[in-house]
Order: sequence, then C-alpha cells, then structure tokens
Amino acid sequence: MLLIENEFNIALHVKMLEQICEEHTPKEVELLIIDGDSMQELNLAYRGMDKTTDVLSFPIDDFPHAPLGSIVINHELAAQKAKELGHSVEEEITLLFIHGMLHLLGFDHEVDHGEMRAKEEEWIKQYNLPASLIVRTEE
Repeated sequence: MLLIENEFNIALHVKMLEQICEEHTPKEVELLIIDGDSMQELNLAYRGMDKTTDVLSFPIDDFPHAPLGSIVINHELAAQKAKELGHSVEEEITLLFIHGMLHLLGFDHEVDHGEMRAKEEEWIKQYNLPASLIVRTEE
C-alpha cells in the first residue's frame, strides 16, 4: 500500500508507484514530495549534510504490522534533473522512488558490491524507465 503526501500537486505516475509497492513489499510505504529547502533541513538533521538532495529514505524497524518506511523526494531537483536529461518529471520521480524503495528494502549502494545497482537496473527495465541515478553517476 502506498500513501502519498503531495502538497505541491506534482504530476506522478501513481499507478506505477503503487504497482512497484505491491510487487515488492506487502508493507505500507509513505511517499512525501517536498521542496529543496525542506529537503536540506532533513538532510542536515538526519545525515549531518547541510545541502539539499534528491531523495531520502527512512526505514522503520521491522515489527508486526509496521510500515516499510518513508521515501522523501525533492520535486525541485527532480524537475531540474528531468529537464537536463530530457525525460518527464513523473519518470524522474519514479526513478527516485525506486532508488528509495531499494534503500527501504535494505540495499545500500555506498557499501555493497553492485547489488543495488543491478537491482535498480532490473526494475528500470521492468517498468520501462530511463537511466537511474546509480547508472547516471557511473557513466
């Protein structure tokens, strides 16, 4: 189940986001769409980095009936990256959502040996999306 908080009314591929959730976890996932300043505050508070970022994931400790966690996406950076790469904002947000979902599921590209990148590429092909951020950063 997917819960979406989108106070900016940013266009989303809601059906695809829901499908991604349903196919990869029985748990509830929260998606929040926020602006760059709010993301910078979260990044500083939770990661000690005083700068904005495109996506953050907040897993919840596993216990019966617990949600999987929250994915927070910066719609301003998503729009900027989509324009730069020539695809839609909806596609960019879906890519960021996939990245966040993989983190919620326990993947970590900063310490693994390419497992997250491989899984992300698999999902990108499955959902017919453009190159992801892990793929983009390695080009």
